[in-house]
Amino acid sequence: MKDVKPENLPLNLDRRQLMKWLAVTGSAMTLGSLLPAGAFAADDEEIRIGYWPIVGGLPLYVALEQGFFKEAGLNVKGVKFSSPQQIVEGMITGRIHGCANGTATGALGLGAITMPGLFKIICSNPSNHRLVLDEFLVPLNSTAQSISDLQGKKIACGPGIQNVTMAKIILEKNGFSDPSVIELPVGQHAPALAAGQIDGVYTLEPTGTVGRMKNLSRTLETGVISKYVLGNADAPWFGGAAALNSSFIESKPQQTKAFIAAYQKAVAFIASQPEQARKNIVGYTSIESDLVNEVPLPGFVMYSDLKGDNLQWFQKFYDVFTERKIFSKPIDVAALIYQG
Repeated sequence: MKDVKPENLPLNLDRRQLMKWLAVTGSAMTLGSLLPAGAFAADDEEIRIGYWPIVGGLPLYVALEQGFFKEAGLNVKGVKFSSPQQIVEGMITGRIHGCANGTATGALGLGAITMPGLFKIICSNPSNHRLVLDEFLVPLNSTAQSISDLQGKKIACGPGIQNVTMAKIILEKNGFSDPSVIELPVGQHAPALAAGQIDGVYTLEPTGTVGRMKNLSRTLETGVISKYVLGNADAPWFGGAAALNSSFIESKPQQTKAFIAAYQKAVAFIASQPEQARKNIVGYTSIESDLVNEVPLPGFVMYSDLKGDNLQWFQKFYDVFTERKIFSKPIDVAALIYQG
């Protein structure tokens, strides 16, 4: 697909908003290099949902593979991206209609600041040391027994502002001063550890499972965001979310309701049949079929339950981005949640 430069974008896109987003996220790439080739040659009835290939996107994978969207009369296509930032860029440009769970809420927050009213959250995926998604890994032969033992070592994390910010906070809480991290695609984390290219990594499942089962790495600690960023190991970290573009919600109200109902059916399926649901991870992430039963699952909370304590913990996470000046202004999480 030929690169689409900002000056050649469709007329319905606010070019100033896109340029603002690119400036905020530090992206110097053209849109053609950000968006999957061939992903957008579709009819008007196709609903394109961006996803990052991690376990957090499971509700989308389940709804596609179990036929829940088809049962609802919807033509839904999952579009894989290499980072949450690129997913939000796709939402800003209108090339996709929304995103799956696992899309970093920090990236979504930046998108909401860049283009107010861009989306509404329909589901989020909380995790902690029991509902494992986030973790710190080291090579098998590492002598490190705690994150603090990695001072002076080469530390990596996933791509994007949320991963970098979280990794730095975790390191600071473990005694690092002015920490620096290397951004690597998630699929490279375990191999980079095994090859000795890095000494530790803040990452997300299924990386820990792949590394453990293939003898590439070992898990140093799980639930690191809840413990070090939120200050409570049992707190739910709402680090990922599924959302639909507000323009889609407003222009396609019936399809929106059908989509959310099918998505909720997938969430219920995961809760009631987790072993069966795990099988749908294959093909969407780096996990292979012989390892799928080893993968821990995060939780999934639909929009109707994003209230009370859940909402407070979600808000506290966003407040961290404001305090760190990643967000240029405070964000009211409640205003981003779909109301039905």
